[in-house]
Amino acid sequence: MILFFGTKKGKENSNKMPNVVCGHCAQKGTVTLYSQETLAHVFWLPITKIGTNHYAECSHCKRVYYKNDFSADMLKVINQK
Repeated sequence: MILFFGTKKGKENSNKMPNVVCGHCAQKGTVTLYSQETLAHVFWLPITKIGTNHYAECSHCKRVYYKNDFSADMLKVINQK
């Protein structure tokens, strides 16, 4: 019997962070949080979520922040979700 098992990226979600100030250009309300789940699947059917990747981007200066670069305000928004 052949068993197909693997991982797959889920749909990417975006949420504006209106009260967060960009640490690079100091603009308020221009940072958007993007999150994408990684799913385990068997026979191409998603079974469970294994993890979530987060990053944020400023729409003014185009600076990208990865999870280890997040400010305290950004982390607070993630923990509220």
